[in-house]
Amino acid sequence: MPGARTHLKIEMTLLAASTIGVAILKRGGMIHWRDGAVFLFAYLFSSLFLSPDLDLLQSRASRRWGIGRILWFPYAKIFPHRRLSHHLLFGPLTRILYLGAIVLVISWGIGLIIGQPLHLFAPVEPIIVPVLCGLYLPNQIHIIVDRLWSFF
Repeated sequence: MPGARTHLKIEMTLLAASTIGVAILKRGGMIHWRDGAVFLFAYLFSSLFLSPDLDLLQSRASRRWGIGRILWFPYAKIFPHRRLSHHLLFGPLTRILYLGAIVLVISWGIGLIIGQPLHLFAPVEPIIVPVLCGLYLPNQIHIIVDRLWSFF
């Protein structure tokens, strides 16, 4: 398999290309600047922090979380390496839902401590598509590169 640095170089190269694409689409009036910015931020976050290799406890992706990497230990136990975590559709979904569940539990706990519920989520309908595209694309690139590497 390609190493973590190789994956990141490929993903960052495609991020640069995506940035140019966003600029072209924005200039042509085909997208709103907010959608492009949200997509690029989600892409960068996903490349650095939601890699399919979070199912490995000693991966670079896990180490990027610093002390927060302990949050990913259960994920690594639930999803063995290169199984569901490396599925094109369900792999990124598992990480998004897992991280969302952690955020909800933490916010619920904070709400109990301060005596009032936290309202974390504003209406996100206008940006849901660029967020999901940005979160999914680097994961799919990672998985496709792994598969091509294995094939050749």
